[in-house]
Amino acid sequence: MNKFMLAACAAASLMSLPALAEVVVVVNPKAAESTLGKEQVAQFFLGRSTAMTPIDQPDGTPLRAEFYKKVTDKDASQVKALWSKLVFTGKATMPKEVADSAAVKAAVAANPKAIGYIDKSAVDATVKVVYSAQ
Repeated sequence: MNKFMLAACAAASLMSLPALAEVVVVVNPKAAESTLGKEQVAQFFLGRSTAMTPIDQPDGTPLRAEFYKKVTDKDASQVKALWSKLVFTGKATMPKEVADSAAVKAAVAANPKAIGYIDKSAVDATVKVVYSAQ
């Protein structure tokens, strides 16, 4: 009886875990970059480099939280506070925020200097994957 209850509890706890998406960083297919490292990607999304224009997912979405945790080792609120400081001091402007992965792909496809992140399942020929956050 105890083994059955333990197995049922273990199965229930596994089923309640959210499925983690595989987040990939994408650029325009015409961009010179073919691969980027974690630190390079973090520079764009933390306002430390202006070589590319970051395109962000909506605040509060699981994909955004997962991206920032995996790439910058910060949670989304820490990143938001960092950006607020940069904007307040006039050193940067906030990344453009779009509605979803489809909008990120459209923005990246329209701008050779844009960089964004989407779920791997959303990748198509309109964007080029340069980094996979795992």
